Amino acid sequence: MNSHAEKNEFTSDEMMTIAASRMLKSDDVCFVGIGAPSAACNVARLSHAPDITLIYESGTIGTAPDILPLSIGDGELCDTALTTVSVPEMFRYWLQGGRITIGFLGAAQIDKFGNINTTVIGDYHNPKTRMPGGGGAPEIASQAGQIYITMKQSLRSMVPKIDFFTSYGHGNGYDDRQKLGIKTTGPTVLITDLAIWKPHPETKEFIVTNLHAGVSKEDVQAHCGWEVTFSKQITTTPLPDATELNVLRELHKRTNAAHQRI
Repeated sequence: MNSHAEKNEFTSDEMMTIAASRMLKSDDVCFVGIGAPSAACNVARLSHAPDITLIYESGTIGTAPDILPLSIGDGELCDTALTTVSVPEMFRYWLQGGRITIGFLGAAQIDKFGNINTTVIGDYHNPKTRMPGGGGAPEIASQAGQIYITMKQSLRSMVPKIDFFTSYGHGNGYDDRQKLGIKTTGPTVLITDLAIWKPHPETKEFIVTNLHAGVSKEDVQAHCGWEVTFSKQITTTPLPDATELNVLRELHKRTNAAHQRI
């Protein structure tokens, strides 16, 4: 197999997960969200960042799951963790104590300033859809050193105005976080199935810096509800290589087999 996969050998979801995993380093202490963030973080751990410390909301520290957890309460997390602490200790000592370098979150809705909704679609009191809610994400968004976000693009998920502020990003942009007394950096990268976005240094609006292979600017705009701003110098995201794809696919294979047994 070639060292780099050809364009037709991987899916857009695989490109998203692998691109997200590359953002992480071995010396990161990462608070992991369930779903796409968990897949990206564990691909990083199983490939280029073996010493990364993964922390889940249930209190598991240094966990190294062989399969992707169904939820923060999945026994796989506790079984493979270096230690498990109480939830109050996790949030008060580890998160609020400034010991988490990265919070890796997903979103149901997001706006151009990285504000996240995972609570309701529609009116709060009469919603079209009621979702699981924030869990620990609001605290992670305000207390982790930086926030990475990964999600699939669609007009339903990337909206001009989110229906509910679950997790605070950059507010209305500029220095909104600082005005509220939030001292952490906030969202620093958004990785989707089409592109990589980073906040403008001044306005904090997410702008596209990388397009994934085979994706056009028109594709990105067609799957985004606000007028997209593109960097003057856009690069193409490097293709997944054979090792990255194998790690991700084997992880999903083990996960599917385990969940079928359950």
